[in-house]
Parts: sequence; structure tokens; C-alpha cells
Amino acid sequence: MNDQIQPEGSAEPEHGALGDADATEYAAFMELAAEEGFDAEEVEGAIGEAGHGPLPVLAVIGRPNVGKSTLVNRIIGRREAVVEDRPGVTRDRVTYEAEWAGRRFKLVDTGGWEQDVLGIDASVAAQAEYAIDAADAVVFVVDATVGATDTDEAVVRLLRKSGKPVVLCANKVDGPSGEADATALWALGLGEPYPVSALHGRGTGDMLDAVLDALPEAPEQSFGTAIGGPRRIALIGRPNVGKSSLLNKVANEDRVVVNEIAGTTRDPVDELIELGGVVWKFVDTAGIRKRVHLQQGADYYASLRTAAAVEKAEVAVILIDASESISVQDQRIVTMAVEAGRAIVMAYNKWDTLDEERRYYLEREIDTELLQVAWAPRVNVSAATGRHMEKLVPAIETALEGWETRVPTGRLNAFLGELVASHPHPIRGGKQPRILFGTQAGTKPPRFVLFSSGFIEHGYRRFVERRLREEFGFEGTPIHISVRVREKRGRKK
Repeated sequence: MNDQIQPEGSAEPEHGALGDADATEYAAFMELAAEEGFDAEEVEGAIGEAGHGPLPVLAVIGRPNVGKSTLVNRIIGRREAVVEDRPGVTRDRVTYEAEWAGRRFKLVDTGGWEQDVLGIDASVAAQAEYAIDAADAVVFVVDATVGATDTDEAVVRLLRKSGKPVVLCANKVDGPSGEADATALWALGLGEPYPVSALHGRGTGDMLDAVLDALPEAPEQSFGTAIGGPRRIALIGRPNVGKSSLLNKVANEDRVVVNEIAGTTRDPVDELIELGGVVWKFVDTAGIRKRVHLQQGADYYASLRTAAAVEKAEVAVILIDASESISVQDQRIVTMAVEAGRAIVMAYNKWDTLDEERRYYLEREIDTELLQVAWAPRVNVSAATGRHMEKLVPAIETALEGWETRVPTGRLNAFLGELVASHPHPIRGGKQPRILFGTQAGTKPPRFVLFSSGFIEHGYRRFVERRLREEFGFEGTPIHISVRVREKRGRKK
């Protein structure tokens, strides 16, 4: 989870960018930045980018082949979304980060929405509906040269039902002569249609200004519960690994249906359970079978709801069936939790069924297949017999502690100084980039910004992350490291 941030226009400075740092620590940090040749605005911008809470989400929807992906490429400023002159190229929801007028937001490109469709087209439509539900605002793209169709009218009803702010984009208006076609879209009842040519960029600025008015400011970090409320724990994993059995065992009663048939649970089930004198909110989720766009019907919707449950949780307890080989799907579920930035506990269920040979091979599989979460607390349990269930809550508490840990800036820079002195970055092309200083910009999960004299290679950033864990713990949590490269001093204005 690392980003290289090359110097460019800085983001708006944020008050208290160093989180819990006091005024003295902050002043010392900014003085160090100035000594190393960084502008104050540049530093504030880098910390603000790394330390923000969740960005507001803008969904781009419309029927097939109206130019949604072309518009997305125009907004993000590069050819990222696949564009072809035929409908149905985009199927999954695809998310990008975008910026306009100094404000950053997430942009979700969706497959075309059509009514009364079956098969994979129905899944595409469901993806678009889910994107609307998860978005803060929507850009509804209509082909102005065709005008409003029955499908467009159906999308309008869907948008009205959602209650989300909508910006109407009348696409394919390549010149003044096409603006009359755009005017006709007032009839949709969604307000002013913005005439745009996504292909040529015409009119996109005015439309994005309207988008910023519709989007909320980036919200504070929140996870669906009020301050002081129960911590949310999502139980995730493949079907039939024992998620519901585990929930029933920690609750000491049959709270949810358990059946040998895989896939009994369809909707996430919230249960308040008291363990160790603390009330937790456990969310039993549906098993995730395979890639979302290959699923059908109830399995498809179950996966979407499981992904949403993980987004709202603070800790993901990932159940692995220890009696079976670790699968690609297990790895995909782990990746989903890591990318969501949640604290993670690995629970190996059905441990009581293993013989010595299986345990030996399982340990080897864990070392090779799940290396990306070697830092996660591990518990070997049996949901059927209750074996080692008492170890689950301490593991969750350990993961939460790592997830919320903040390293003081002074201590971090002392550590970085020793690290660079003892293990400098390899020389590349006659140059040796150096980490100059850094700070922790946020928690939940921990996010660091490192300021350097040159490009820091991915392998060296992994080394820095490993040493951070050795020095400060961070057990059970992903770490996000971004790097801000110092501009050449000769080019500074």
C-alpha cells in the first residue's frame, strides 16, 4: 500500500495536519522541512493527501455506449478506463481518484444500466445500482444526439428513489449546433443538463464545478458507529468455512442459521455480543465464492453486501478452512480486507480436524500464499468445539491497537535517520536517493508520508515498512506509505 507522489500542485493545507501532534512538534517538523528545501504548502499538501479520511464518491452512470468511460478518462486526465466504440465494454465498477479545483474525490466508472436484462447484463445493472447506493453524488450521462430513451427514464426513476444529488451530463455535444439537443433533456426533470463533449473536453469544466457543489467535503474517518459505540467486527471468508458457527459459538447460542450447504447466509447479520466484559458488534457475512462479475443472482448481491460490510467494519476476522488448501479465493478475500484498510485477524477454523501431515503443509502454505498478511494476529480455532475461542478477542484487541497506533514525529525521524545511515538506498544511475524525514499523517490504518531527495524504489519502501513494524509494532494492521520527492533546487521558483 504505497504511493510515489511526484511534486505538483499542492492540495489545500489542512489545520492540524500532523494529527495529534502539539504545536511545538509541528513547528519543529516544518522547520526541518524548510531546511531540506521543501515549501510549507508542498509539505501541508502531501500530509493532507495522505492523512484524509474517506474521500467523497462520485458515480458515473448511464445506459451502455453513452461515453461514460470517455468522460472518466477526461476527468482523471489520462486514458485509464477501457474505451471502445461498442456497448458493454465496462462491466465491473472501477474506481479512480480524481481532482478538480483543488478538491479530491473518488470516481466510480460503471457498466451501462439497462432495464429488464438477464445474465451478465443484469449483473452489470446491479453493479450500477450498487454504485449509486454507495455514492455521495451521481453524474448521469445521456447521449444528447439520441435524446432521452425509455432506459434513461428508468434510470431517472432509480435516481429519484435513491435521493442522491445528480448532475445531468448531456454528452456528445461537439459544437454550438448540438446544444439544442442538450436543452431538450430538461424534460428529464433532473435540473440543468450540462452540454459536454467527453471526447474533446468541451464543457467538462462547468460540469465539474456543478459536481463540486453536489459533493460533500471529505468526511471525517467513520465506520458506521457513533463514538463510544460497539466496535464492528466483520467475519469474512469463503462459503462453508464456519463463519456462522463461529458467531454462534462466541454468542453461546444459535443466533444465525448454520447448515452444511454452503451459502446459507445471504445478508450480513449484525449481532451485539458481550465478550470479556466488552460489547462487540459482530457482522456475519455471506461467503464470497468467486470474482464478482462471474457471479449470478443471490450470490452476486451477497458479495456486494459483504464488501459493504467490510467497508463499515473496523476489524476483519478472515476465516480460513484449515482442512483445505489455501485457495486463490482466500487470497482475494485477504486482499479485499487489506485494500479496505481494516485491521485484520486470521482465524484458521476446523483446526481440531487436522493431522500432523496437514498441519505441516498448512504452515508451508501460510508462509507462501499469505505472506502479505504475515503481520496479522493468528488464532487456530474450532467453531464446532469451541477450541481456543478465548484467544479471539485478545487478537482483535491487538489488531485494533496496531490500527490506531501513532508514532510521534520526533521519534519517527530519529528512527528514519538511523535506518538511512545503516541501510542506505541502493545507488541507481549514479544517484543515491535518500529519505530526508517523515511523519505519520493518520491512523486507522497508519499512514506515513516520507520526504526524499529522489525516487524511492518499491523494494526499499517494503524494507522501510518491515522495519517500521519491527520498531513500533503495528501488529494486525496494513500500513500505507507515500513518498514526496523533492524538486530539483535549480528549478525552484
